[in-house]
Amino acid sequence: MRRPALIPLVVLAAALVTGAGCGRPSATSRVSSTTLAGPATAPPTTPAPTIPPTTTPPTTAAPPTTSAPVPAAGLQIGPGTQQTYSIQPQAAPGSCHYTYIGSDPLPDPRCTPGAIAPQVTQSNIGSTICSPGFTSTIRPPESVTEPEKVASAATYGYTGSLHVAEYDHLVSLELGGDPNDPANLWVEPPDDPNATSFANTKDKLENRLNALVCNGRLSLATAQQAIAGNWVWAYQAYVG
Repeated sequence: MRRPALIPLVVLAAALVTGAGCGRPSATSRVSSTTLAGPATAPPTTPAPTIPPTTTPPTTAAPPTTSAPVPAAGLQIGPGTQQTYSIQPQAAPGSCHYTYIGSDPLPDPRCTPGAIAPQVTQSNIGSTICSPGFTSTIRPPESVTEPEKVASAATYGYTGSLHVAEYDHLVSLELGGDPNDPANLWVEPPDDPNATSFANTKDKLENRLNALVCNGRLSLATAQQAIAGNWVWAYQAYVG
């Protein structure tokens, strides 16, 4: 008896059984798959670096200021030598104040910053301040300076004797100072309590600076700035 016809049927049945494995996965398979995948997790964050607190450097206290004033306006250029001088108005009484270094007085730089005569320059010192007798030819007369001196004393509140107080050119005439500009004139109190005249320490500095300028050892501008800025310091530097 022949059986070849059964072989295709057997093969077909086997194919059907095998194809059943290609259908939807079982519940057990789905759970296992989920378990393996696991829940989604965010990547670990890296903490921001800690920034050390800033430190403020300690403040350094400013050095104490000296009692000596510094000219606020600097040297001025005055009208210079005049054929005829007139009495110049002074600042209001009591509006200017002295400063002292020891017994040496300094003028108020707001009132007396110093002023120079435009006619005197570095190039002509040989015929001006270095020429003997020059200052006597440009000095204002007492008829002008005496009333100014009284008014200047009131401006500075000076109540001492005017016989021992000099009506002083801050930048002296022998250094090219302006002869009658109020910015260059002040009543200078005596630096010696036993003074009998208005000769004072500043006069020595004026002579010394004039000699240095005329000998070519110091420029005119440097000498003018030194005596106007702080004549006491200039005295220590150039006279000793």
